[in-house]
Amino acid sequence: MELILQDELAVRSQRLVERRVKSAQFRELKTLADFDWSFNPSIKKKQVFDLATCRFVREGRDVLLLGPPGVGKSFLAQAVGYEAIKQGMTVLYRSIFDVVRDFLHEAALGEDDKLLGRYLKPDLLIVDDMGMKQLPRRSGEVLFEIVMRRYETRSTVMTSNR
Repeated sequence: MELILQDELAVRSQRLVERRVKSAQFRELKTLADFDWSFNPSIKKKQVFDLATCRFVREGRDVLLLGPPGVGKSFLAQAVGYEAIKQGMTVLYRSIFDVVRDFLHEAALGEDDKLLGRYLKPDLLIVDDMGMKQLPRRSGEVLFEIVMRRYETRSTVMTSNR
């Protein structure tokens, strides 16, 4: 009976992780185990694995991953997001292109507050490719409001090549 109960709990836990991964809207699921560390030896493995503990999320701190295109920033941001999900946290991943599209769509519908809530709610918000697109004025203002309202209460990871 105990084995059946343990199996049921494991299945439920896995389903919860799967639902949270789907809700996070990652481009594709990335894991630290899949990262090619030899591709870019300048990446400090210890720092990445420290981020993967998600202590920064529990402490409400933010992370900015900077570097030229193609060095693995997006991959690592998504992999850290997946680690956060496995630790029971909620995550939302959006590229800056998604952010602008979301803002324009919700503004057209007059539902800015709904969008604001969606971006404020997760334990970890990942905004990928900051600086790749010029933000329309209103989108920039709303994104700034989101970052400021999340500051020191919820964590945000941003990637940028600028």
